[in-house]
This record gives sequence, structure tokens and C-alpha cells, in this order.
Amino acid sequence: MLRMTLIEITYQLQAPLTARQLAMLGEFANTYGLRRFRVDEGKNQLSLEYDASRLKETQVMHVLRAAKIPVTGKMEIGGTDDRIPTEPSTLAVSRLS
Repeated sequence: MLRMTLIEITYQLQAPLTARQLAMLGEFANTYGLRRFRVDEGKNQLSLEYDASRLKETQVMHVLRAAKIPVTGKMEIGGTDDRIPTEPSTLAVSRLS
């Protein structure tokens, strides 16, 4: 069984995405291992979920450039319930004697 390390990264967009750009992202998702993407039109942001065991952040940027998606920078998002954990979880187990 292969292990995945899921990462979600959010970028600020320079302009709203066109239908063509969205279609290109969908094509890349199947080819390069991007698991999903979400566009927040109100905040003009693009969030991508990818498997960090297969892709590096620089490769994600390459996909965005190939799709001609202009981003101004990576956003630091905190405090949302929708975030994907980036650290391994731990489980404490205790036994009653």
C-alpha cells in the first residue's frame, strides 16, 4: 500500500480564472497528481490539494504556469476547518490493567 502526504496550498490570483484555465487545471489534475482544486472567486484565490510524495511545490507552480494561471503569491491560511493536515497524526493508546 502506497502512502500519500497530502498538502493543500492556496495562491492569490491576479485575475479571475477563465473557463479555459479551469479546463487545463482539470486535465493536469488527472496527469500530474493534483487531487483537487478549489477557486474562491470572492477572495480571488486558488487552493490546490496534491500528493507531496509525488509532487514538489515547484512542480505545482510549473503546472500553474503551463495553464497560464497568474498567481501573485502563496497565501498563509490558518484557522479553517477545511485544511488538510500536513503533519502526521499521533494516536495515544493506553491500556487499563
